[in-house]
Amino acid sequence: MSDLANIRLLAFDIDGVFTDGRFYLSDEGVETKAFSTQDGFGIRRALEAGLEIAVISGRSSKAVSIRMQELGVQHVYLASKDKVAALEELAASLDIALDDCAFVGDDVPDLALLERVGLPIAVANAVTEVRDASAMTTVARGGHGAVREVCDRVVAAKRVP
Repeated sequence: MSDLANIRLLAFDIDGVFTDGRFYLSDEGVETKAFSTQDGFGIRRALEAGLEIAVISGRSSKAVSIRMQELGVQHVYLASKDKVAALEELAASLDIALDDCAFVGDDVPDLALLERVGLPIAVANAVTEVRDASAMTTVARGGHGAVREVCDRVVAAKRVP
């Protein structure tokens, strides 16, 4: 397991991590999601601290694209068929070892990626398999401050002399 202070790239799943796992679908087929403003502030602080931030999701969502653009997240992978390959390519392009990467997930599709990074993290409401595969589990639930909690912990660890 990588030490929090060594993390250079924080990557997150979206549904169940940035959100509570639910999405709303109107009669017209328009999908909406709810995001925590506190999580957003955590992302901004992590970016200001020099961390690379990425989101990797198996689903495509215009709402996610818009929110990540608002937050200044440059590495956005939506409709990803292979989350591991997406992170491996990104880490290589940034010259960051996978041991210096953390990934935050909540469900079975995240397991392969959690097994590849130096710091696998589960949100509090993750399925048992994800919690078991993770070195750390947040106190907060997905969509309710888990992203902020991870960002705050990594930023705090980096500021320790």
